[in-house]
Amino acid sequence: MAAEPSDQLSDSDLLARHVAGEPDAFGEIVRRHRDRLWAVALRTLGDREEAADAVQDALVSAFRAAHTFRGQSAVTTWLHRITVNACLDRVRKAASRKTAPVDDPARLDQLMEPHESAEAPAERQDLQRELLAALATLPAEQRAALVLVDMQGYPVAEAAEVLDVPVGTVKSRCARARAKLAPQLTHLRGGGAADEGLGAKGNRTPRASVPPAAGPRDTGTNDPAAAKGGGGRTP
Repeated sequence: MAAEPSDQLSDSDLLARHVAGEPDAFGEIVRRHRDRLWAVALRTLGDREEAADAVQDALVSAFRAAHTFRGQSAVTTWLHRITVNACLDRVRKAASRKTAPVDDPARLDQLMEPHESAEAPAERQDLQRELLAALATLPAEQRAALVLVDMQGYPVAEAAEVLDVPVGTVKSRCARARAKLAPQLTHLRGGGAADEGLGAKGNRTPRASVPPAAGPRDTGTNDPAAAKGGGGRTP
């Protein structure tokens, strides 16, 4: 009997095959989830190179720790938890370093959606800059919660699993984040803020879709050295 194609297997089956030594199984997992992981990392860190490195670090960690996965959560939840932790580690390590102010145009360009281009309407680009610059003012833990719930559309219970905190903590972090952002975004109410991924009142919006070409390079392999991509930096 022919082996079932990898694209028809569940995430957990692929992870089990990876642990068993199948060379292409982990690459398929990366292909399925890299875009969402990239979107979370970019919005949490606000820097393309840092986000790319965080995702690559997370994938290498997942590759090496696959044998510890016990199926107590979905594979995608497990991957997001590793990615968010990698992002928060980078935020904490950078806390003592001087960073560019959020109103620096170069930094704001880095915060744009990965799929935005020069052809995007100027008004939409300005709105994106305002929203993401405001997001960058939040403490890392609040930002991570808000990104998952309000920008990626995860239910609060699933976001709590990803962040490995109680549901009440996610609700509290989101509430504080929304309260802090509200004065900065008041002028955007009714102006399409919800369409940009963050509702005017912090309402959950559909998960963003990030084109593969915009995110970290696709290794298509389960080789940690290749997954790291020679330092993990995107061109």
